[in-house]
Amino acid sequence: MSPDEKNKRGKHGQQPEALATFGQAARRGGKKPDDIGLEATKASGPLPGNLDQEEKAAAEILNEGATGKDRGGKKAARDLPDRTHTVRK
Repeated sequence: MSPDEKNKRGKHGQQPEALATFGQAARRGGKKPDDIGLEATKASGPLPGNLDQEEKAAAEILNEGATGKDRGGKKAARDLPDRTHTVRK
């Protein structure tokens, strides 16, 4: 494997982020680009995040949906860090 190929790859065995795949497909007329395979690249690899914060926000949103009462789900979702790949640029 050439150094260029190694630089294009992410951590071995990781799958591409779904939103990165959808975004690239949307920019190419709805077809997934051929260069996106089953392993993540640096451009499509997992983004760092705070799983506890994400789980708490998801629980609050689901609780609101189940009870119909405001539990702070919208605020919790807004407080999450931006996890889009545009942040990497």
